[in-house]
Amino acid sequence: MATIRRCWEGSEAGGPRFDAPPSALPSGPPAPHRGQVKSIYDTALRGVHHQRLLRDLGWLPVNRVTAEKAAKTRKPRRAGHRRVEKSAHIEDRAITLAAGTNKTISLFSRGGAVGIGTLADTGERLFTELPRVRTHRNADKSGYRWYNDYRLPDHLGGGTITIRLHGNADDQGRRFNRTENVRPIPPTDPDFARLYRLRNDAESINRALDDTLWLRRAHSIGHERQHLNLLTHALVVNSVALHRHRQRSSDPPLPRAA
Repeated sequence: MATIRRCWEGSEAGGPRFDAPPSALPSGPPAPHRGQVKSIYDTALRGVHHQRLLRDLGWLPVNRVTAEKAAKTRKPRRAGHRRVEKSAHIEDRAITLAAGTNKTISLFSRGGAVGIGTLADTGERLFTELPRVRTHRNADKSGYRWYNDYRLPDHLGGGTITIRLHGNADDQGRRFNRTENVRPIPPTDPDFARLYRLRNDAESINRALDDTLWLRRAHSIGHERQHLNLLTHALVVNSVALHRHRQRSSDPPLPRAA
């Protein structure tokens, strides 16, 4: 069973605030917890936070890119009211085609996805998203290095190219915030929906937990005690849910106590 750790908001909480400077994040790898496979946080992250998570902590974040222009309504009908995804030039890459000739392609990001940018005869830039093949991580003395392998279209040889996901000195030199524009698993990726939907559960669980806090203050001092509070709270909630499920699934249903 996975242990899901919640990052508390508030000065008395032990977890970091992701709307705070990156120095508020843990300074080293997280302490191991038996069975822990994920950490869910119920707010947006910016590039500086993704860089810290990827490079320093070795965590794989699943998160959207902040829109260049947000939608004005939930279901906008007019084009001017729809969400406009952020787009940026990543790099130019030389590839070798099947005939042995070389070709340079321009790689762009859009909404966190990586693709090839080409110009139409109207001057409009067209974006062809590349399917993600693999995400891999390598450790070094400074932390972790993250890469995605992408499949090229058939007319470009059908091979794979590797794109770095974390920022480095080269990106800083040309003022490109890579982690602000590129996501390991963007919203258009087939794996995104089943992973990101866990965030909705986190928001619901966090709201239920907040309702138990007097004046939104933690029940105890220190992250270890608060972690114990979270575990016991989850055990009680799961136990009650299991008990009610068994009551309703019995034949005939067992009466509930008043």
